[in-house]
Amino acid sequence: GTSTHFLKRSCRQQPNKVFPTNSPSGPPFLFLCRSFALPDCIATCNTLCAALLIAMATSTLLARSGSRLLLHTSPSSRINRSALQRLQNAAGSQPFPCLSVLGRYYASKSFPPHTVITMPALSPTMTAGNIGTWQKKVGDTLGPGDVLVEIETDKAQMDFEFQEEGVLAKILKESGEKDVAVGNPIAVMVEEGEDVSAFESFTLEDAGGEKAPPKEQPKEEASEATESPDSGSPTAPPGGAKEPKESAPEPVEADTSGERLQSVLDREPPLSPAARKLALEKGVPVKAIKGTGPGGRVTLADIEKYKPAAGGAAPAGAAAGPAYEDIPASSMRKTIATRLRDSMNQNPHYFVSTTLSVTKLLKLREALNAASDGKYKLSVNDFLIKACAVACKKVPAVNSSWREIDGQTIIRQHNTVDVSVAVATPVGLMTPIVKNADSVGLQSISASVKDLGKRARDGKLKPEEYQGGTFTISNMGMNPAIERFTAVINPPQAAILAVGTTRKVPIPVETEEGTITEWDDQIIVTGSFDHKVVDGAVGGEWIRELKKVVENPLEMML
Repeated sequence: GTSTHFLKRSCRQQPNKVFPTNSPSGPPFLFLCRSFALPDCIATCNTLCAALLIAMATSTLLARSGSRLLLHTSPSSRINRSALQRLQNAAGSQPFPCLSVLGRYYASKSFPPHTVITMPALSPTMTAGNIGTWQKKVGDTLGPGDVLVEIETDKAQMDFEFQEEGVLAKILKESGEKDVAVGNPIAVMVEEGEDVSAFESFTLEDAGGEKAPPKEQPKEEASEATESPDSGSPTAPPGGAKEPKESAPEPVEADTSGERLQSVLDREPPLSPAARKLALEKGVPVKAIKGTGPGGRVTLADIEKYKPAAGGAAPAGAAAGPAYEDIPASSMRKTIATRLRDSMNQNPHYFVSTTLSVTKLLKLREALNAASDGKYKLSVNDFLIKACAVACKKVPAVNSSWREIDGQTIIRQHNTVDVSVAVATPVGLMTPIVKNADSVGLQSISASVKDLGKRARDGKLKPEEYQGGTFTISNMGMNPAIERFTAVINPPQAAILAVGTTRKVPIPVETEEGTITEWDDQIIVTGSFDHKVVDGAVGGEWIRELKKVVENPLEMML
């Protein structure tokens, strides 16, 4: 009724004019009065309003959709081409949200049916990732279990195994793209038999656009590597990344070569640990070698055959090379830095050290390995993991964590001992978990440590295999130069044990014939405790129980 009244009044007063109406007297539409300003047509004004709305919708689609839609006028149309052009131009400048969406919908119909592949959340704590090497190229067939692309998360570089069938039609994020938010489009897949070439012009906007990665929140990240979302801890990660209310400006990305992602330790070209060790011993620059193995892998033979380029020593007075090299921090390195910084700031550490005699333990280890018939090979670390679990059961206050739930502060005391074992990997420190170490045997612990350690170094661990844990052990005893060290607590745990190398120490022994000297194998260990959870006397009691079980290793068998 309001629109009809406005049209009647406008047609009488100002014929042959286009009226934009944004006032309370009428809805925000454009009314074309040219060719309709006839006194005898007022009776049919409602019909004309309906016709005009149809014309406006068509014109808006034409303005918003470009050449995809063609508007054909019939001889019976009362709107001439000049008026139509003015309507189209006016419609293009007006905000028509619903019609704009409709235009984009029709525009998307120019592509065959397809599926947009988005950045997956490969762990509960992942909010963004870096694109590594694409294992498939455009036109390749995809099947369940195929590795589509390597993705660097906040804890490891993992394979994105696709679980559907189809053909890769378009790659939207090339290798080397950084901080791609979870849920953002990375590729397009079509069914087998569809025309892949139709997607050459497909863009991120055609896939729905992308959102900016979430801003870093250090306090939350400090707990994300070891907690599950449903643990109830304030340090537990959120269930998923929150989408920002407004689109943030696109981050400025560093120049990239589009090659395989590299982390703190250079991993290109691919080579085996033996080849890397030989290259370090010979001082061979790995980047200067072209690998002859499968996939360009550098082999031992390539290292042996390497000869430096001719040219000799640089002449005196030649310009010196760069004084330093800036290495971008990987997502995992940033997570480690944030977690350990927050641990030192938020958890009041105190340290208790002792010397453990492991002479009896080494003899027991030798006897058990000799009787294993090759079924297992126990290490000193396996015994120490078991000893820590036994001590945690005897002093359960150490097997606890500080938590804040629903505004209440609690100390959660765990009934099982899940020991996190620190493992050095090419991309940083990881802590895979030996579950139920208090109730399983040494053989089971040894097998778990070997399997978890290998997969941690290969970046193949599942999130649940390194998130959690109730106690941590960090053993640097394989380095003979390290007698002792202190470790940073792995939050939200309350304690961690640092283990040094084994040393032979002379011990005076009184006999009937006098004082003689015997050699004892000893290890210096240092426990780090969170004073919020573990009092000093309790930490000392735990160290005493650890020393007792290590120096009398048969207690582990009870």
